[in-house]
Amino acid sequence: MCGIIGIVGKEPVADRLVDGLRRMEYRGYDSAGVCTLDDGALIRRRAEGKLNNLVAELVQQPAPGEIGIAHTRWATHGAPTAQNAHPHATEQVALVHNGIIENYKELRAELRDAGRTLESDTDSEVVAHLVSRLVEEGSTPQDAVASVLPRLRGAFALAIAFRDHPDLLIGARRGSPLVVGFADGETYIGSDALALAPLTQQISYLEEGDWVVVTRDGATIFDAENAQVEREITTSGASAAAVEKGNYRHFMQKEIFEQPTVVAQTLGSYLRQSDNSVALPQFDFDLSQIRRVTIVACGTSFYAGMVAKYWFEQFARVPVDIDVASEFRYRDPVLEESGLALFISQSGETADTLAALRHCKENGQTIGVIVNVPTSSMAREADLLLPTHAGPEIGVASTKAFACQLAVLAALAAHMAVKKGLMSRDEEQEVVRHLLEAPACLNAALDHDDDIASMAHLIAPARDVLYLGRGPDYPMALEGALKLKEISYIHAEGYASGEMKHGPIALIDDKVPVIVLAPSGPLFEKTVSNMEEVRARGGQVVLISDADGLEQAGEGCLATIEMPKVHPLIAPLVYAVPVQLLAYHVACVKGTDVDQPRNLAKSVTVE
Repeated sequence: MCGIIGIVGKEPVADRLVDGLRRMEYRGYDSAGVCTLDDGALIRRRAEGKLNNLVAELVQQPAPGEIGIAHTRWATHGAPTAQNAHPHATEQVALVHNGIIENYKELRAELRDAGRTLESDTDSEVVAHLVSRLVEEGSTPQDAVASVLPRLRGAFALAIAFRDHPDLLIGARRGSPLVVGFADGETYIGSDALALAPLTQQISYLEEGDWVVVTRDGATIFDAENAQVEREITTSGASAAAVEKGNYRHFMQKEIFEQPTVVAQTLGSYLRQSDNSVALPQFDFDLSQIRRVTIVACGTSFYAGMVAKYWFEQFARVPVDIDVASEFRYRDPVLEESGLALFISQSGETADTLAALRHCKENGQTIGVIVNVPTSSMAREADLLLPTHAGPEIGVASTKAFACQLAVLAALAAHMAVKKGLMSRDEEQEVVRHLLEAPACLNAALDHDDDIASMAHLIAPARDVLYLGRGPDYPMALEGALKLKEISYIHAEGYASGEMKHGPIALIDDKVPVIVLAPSGPLFEKTVSNMEEVRARGGQVVLISDADGLEQAGEGCLATIEMPKVHPLIAPLVYAVPVQLLAYHVACVKGTDVDQPRNLAKSVTVE
């Protein structure tokens, strides 16, 4: 997910543009660049790799000017080189782009046939040339942009600067987020409020299809039909301190340790401690009439949905379908009347999840959204908005957002059961009591951080690692494997433990560590039986369990990780901690880039 920032200012902007890019490093990127306007010239500086390379370039070749745009690029079309880095420019126009232009090949061919020379391999550069051609023919910047936008197929957020108009920028969005920020004598464009946090708290969120003309005096916003519109200006609440690591080595480590606090904050929005009941936000449909739940998500959010499937079916006795967003629309899903389509996303901007949401809306589903950004595109299109309260998550590998998603999903499943008459008042109170225990249990799990760190060196040399779990611990095995892959680059797979003998057991030897998640309880003996099958074939087992489980099955393991004894309802929240910490410490041993792992972006805004 690329990052965009633009400033129409009253003092030099280059340093502030770079600072804005730093605040969006968490999104993931592989090159960066800035373009400023000064004395009738577009001054462009670009660099491959990390922002420090761009900073070094700016030291050697400064970019003066009080207006400018900047960008961190995550490569889609064309390798991550300086030549392909944004901003892209002609003599008249400079442009940065987040998203993908699906019809760029035909547009590129048209431009080449017209004698224009393109220097990059990207899809984005064609937009700069289309706008520039019209400006060169005498169009105003506004008319040029209004003419070009309808020609673009795909998703985009754009910020465009014009050489001969040093008093304005133009921004546009379709499918990718863009916000406008306001201050005294300055106006800003950014991919999110966090990028603009040190500059302003006064934010306006562009709606789908909007484009905006930004000057020092403010912003004029147009909708997709080019009609001038007003968009509400709100106080963002984004904190400049949110992107500080404090005393932690990495953002991921900080966010793991924030989980007791943010889960407590999230549960505080959904549970009434005065009478131990679940209380959801107001909505305009009857939850008791929901006959099927369809959960759609990607990555870690998908695994949160897998856990929730157990809860919805156990508590509310409603059938649940779950699909990864990137496949959902393409299998022509059967969507019944009186269905709730539930979308889970940290950012609320993930392109394939958003496309799936709109497909479900067009097919008559009630739309529920669990999201960490309540001003996001998904949030604004929901019938039932269930925000998490994780705060900004900077590490690319999701941790605290996942825990908060689980907390919301558990509350929603219990509330649906109450509304359907399938959960008694006593049972509801018991569920709430157990959920309220989760923050303390997360704290207890974090107390074992040193133990996990001390055994990470046993896993770091492995080329392959397997994770096993049963019931709700199966999605946690998948999540543990994903975390290890994401940040340590070790190949890892998660399996339902009973499936081992149906194929994966062939992979077992003494060089393949097997991480087993097995809290004591009704599924413990079955899981341990599968674990013993692994050990009988020379597998090296790391058992994650509570004291009772470790006493029964911990002998002879490569290592053990003790967790507090918890009710099965909150076990997925608690057992997220050791798999997160294990991945984190293994990555530290290997020396990988924990917060910005290679090839990954925080949110994927193109399909």
